[in-house]
Amino acid sequence: MDPADSKQRQRERFHADDPAAGPLTTDQGVAVDHTDDSLTAGERGPTLMEDFHFREKLTHFDHERIPERVVHARGAGAYGYFEPYESCAEFTRAAFLQDPSVRTEVFVRFSTVQGPRGSADTVRDVRGFATKFYTSEGNYDLVGNNFPVFFIQDGIKFPDFVHAVKPEPHNDMPTGASAHDTLWDFVSLQPETLHAIMWLMSDRAIPRSYRMMQGFGVHTFRFVNAEGRGTFVKFHWKPRLGVHSLVWDEAQECQGRNPDFNRGDLWNAIEAGEYPEWELGVQLVPEEDEFAFDFDLLDPTKIIPEEQVPVRPIGRMVLNRNPENFFAETEQVAFHTANVVPGIDFTNDPLLQARNFSYLDTQLTRLGGPNFAQLPVNRPVAPVRTNQRDGHHQSAIHRGTNYFPNSLGGGCPAHAGADGNAFTHYAERVDGHKIRRRSPSFQDHYSQAALFWNSMADWERQHIVDAFRFELGKVDALAVRSRTVEQLAKVDGELAAQVAAGVGVPEPAEKATASKGTSPALSLESLRGEGSIRTRQIAVLVTDGIDPEQVASVREVLAAEGAIVEALAATDGTVEGSDGERYTVDRALPTVASVLYDAVLLPGGPVGTPPTTADPDAMRFVRDAYRHGKPVGALGSGVGIVSALEPEGLRLSTEFHRVVADQGVVTDTSPGAASEEFTRAFVEAVAAHRHWNRPPVRR
Repeated sequence: MDPADSKQRQRERFHADDPAAGPLTTDQGVAVDHTDDSLTAGERGPTLMEDFHFREKLTHFDHERIPERVVHARGAGAYGYFEPYESCAEFTRAAFLQDPSVRTEVFVRFSTVQGPRGSADTVRDVRGFATKFYTSEGNYDLVGNNFPVFFIQDGIKFPDFVHAVKPEPHNDMPTGASAHDTLWDFVSLQPETLHAIMWLMSDRAIPRSYRMMQGFGVHTFRFVNAEGRGTFVKFHWKPRLGVHSLVWDEAQECQGRNPDFNRGDLWNAIEAGEYPEWELGVQLVPEEDEFAFDFDLLDPTKIIPEEQVPVRPIGRMVLNRNPENFFAETEQVAFHTANVVPGIDFTNDPLLQARNFSYLDTQLTRLGGPNFAQLPVNRPVAPVRTNQRDGHHQSAIHRGTNYFPNSLGGGCPAHAGADGNAFTHYAERVDGHKIRRRSPSFQDHYSQAALFWNSMADWERQHIVDAFRFELGKVDALAVRSRTVEQLAKVDGELAAQVAAGVGVPEPAEKATASKGTSPALSLESLRGEGSIRTRQIAVLVTDGIDPEQVASVREVLAAEGAIVEALAATDGTVEGSDGERYTVDRALPTVASVLYDAVLLPGGPVGTPPTTADPDAMRFVRDAYRHGKPVGALGSGVGIVSALEPEGLRLSTEFHRVVADQGVVTDTSPGAASEEFTRAFVEAVAAHRHWNRPPVRR
C-alpha cells in the first residue's frame, strides 16, 4: 500500500464519527471560544481564578500520567483475531477453541521488561508477549514472554530479581540494560537463573521485529475437557515470518538511530496492510505422565524439549488493526494470569501462583481502583453481571439489589445453571504440611542451560560469548565476575573459558558435569520461517548517473515479492539517471543507517566506470551490512564497492562468471537491466535473512 494512501486512511478514520470534530468545549460541554490565553485583569495583569476553563485544562493535564508498570513499562499493542484450525474438544472445553468458523477478537501487547517507558526498543532484554482473548465466555489472558523459561522458580523471589535487574539504587543507572553489578551478583548467587540467562545472552533477547518473535506461556497450565479430564499444556506462538534477531552491534546503534525501531515496525506493517500472523501451538502431556521427565513440569525455569513432546498447531492469530489512542488502549490494557475461562486452569507452579496474586494487586494501584475492567480495552464481550458496586471510576449505573441471595431482585444475578457453561475449578487432591521448602525435583539448574548451549549453531555460540563478555565487562566487582564464570563452568567448560578470557578472571578449575544433548528447535537456524521476503526493508544506494532501467528491474521484482524498497542518496530530492531523467530519492544517507535495513542493493554503470556510490557514508553502509551478515547485491560498477572492502576469499562476479552468489553476496557485472538469474539469487539471499559464515573484510 502506498504510504500516502495509508496516511489518508488514517486521517479519514480519525475524523469519521469523531466527537472532537465539533466546537471545542469544557469537560461539562460548555462551548469555548478561546483557549490560547488565560483570563487576566488587563493585558498584563494577574490571571483570574474565575477562569474555569484554564483551571480545568491545567488540572486535567497535571493528572494525565498514571503510574507506569514496574516491569513491561514500554510496550506496543495491536488488535486482531484468533481462529482455531479444528475443534480442541478432545482436551479442552474452552469455547474459543472449538469452531474453526468462529473468530475471537484479541488485543496483544509486546514490551520490554527492565526499562521505563522512555527507554529504547532494542535493548538486550526479555520481551513480553501478552494476548487478551475477548471470548464468548469472558476474557482469557495468555500472559507470556519471548523466552519459554523464567529466571526464578518461586514468586516470593520476584521482588529480589526485579530489584537486582533494575537500575542501581544509588544512581538509577543503567536505563534499560542488564549489564551492571546488582543483576550479576544475583545471578552468580542464584544458579536457577542460568537457563533464562543463556536465553538472555543469545540473540533471542534482541529481536529484529515483534512480528518475527516467538511467544511462550512460560508456565505449565492445564486444559480441562467436558468430562473433567485434565491435560498439562505449554503454549507456543510461532511467527509466520520466521524468528529473526538483530546482532548486538546494530541493536546498540538502533537505540540512537531509531529508539522506536520495533514499535514503529509493528505499527507501519499493520498500517500498510501487511498483517503479522502467528500460529498457536501446544505441548500436551497426559496427567499420568506428570513424572515421566527428568525435570519437574511445574518448574518455570524448564522447557519440555520438542523432541520429547512435539508442538501441536491448534490455531492462528492475525493482528490487523492499530489502536486509536495509545494511552486509552495500549497503556491502560490490564492483563492478569488469573483471567481464565472454562476449560483452562492452573497448576501448582509456584511462580504462576504468585503472578495470579500480583497482577491484580498491581492493576488496582496503577489504574486507580477496582473498576479498570470497565475500560474499553479491558471490557469483556461476554455479559457482566456482578454485585460489585461503586469504587473509583465506576461508569455503570446499577439498579436493584447488590447482594446474594435475594428475593427483591428476583434472585438475580443468579448462579449459572448446571449446563456446564460455568467455570469449575479442576478437582485436584491437595494435602501436605505447611512448609517453606522446595521440592528436590527443582534442584537441577544446569542441565537445560547446557542443552540450550549445545543446541546453538557456531555463530550463535559466538554471539553468546560476546554477550557475556560485554555484560560482565560492565561489572565493577571482580568477585561477581569470577563467581558468574564459575557458575558458567557448570554449564559448559569451554563457554566459561572463553568468557573468563574476555573479562579478565581466572578460568575455573572445575568444569561442567551437566548432562549433554541437543534440541535443534532451540536454534534460530531451524526457525527461519516460510522463506518469504514480505516487509523486508531493502536499501538501494543511488547517485547521479544510475541506470534507471537496472534499478527498476530489480525494484519491481522485490516489490512484487512484498519487500519494501527505498532509494537512498547523499541528499534528499532526486538524482539524475544516465538517460537524463530525474530519479526520486526516498531518504538521505545521513538520516539512516544500514542497521535499519535488512539488505542493500548497489546498482551501477558499466564495469570500468567509477563506483556510483563510492563515498564514505555509502562505504560504511555497505561494510556494516556485510559484517552484520545481511544480503548484499551489486550490479555493474557497484561490484567495485564490494571488491573495495577486500573480502577474504569471497567469490565475486567477473567478465567470465557474470552472476555469482556467495554467502549472501550476489554480484553481476553484466550491463543493463538485472537478469532474472540475479534477481532470483538476490531474493533467495534476502529470504535467508542472515549469512553468518561469510569471510571477514580487510577494509
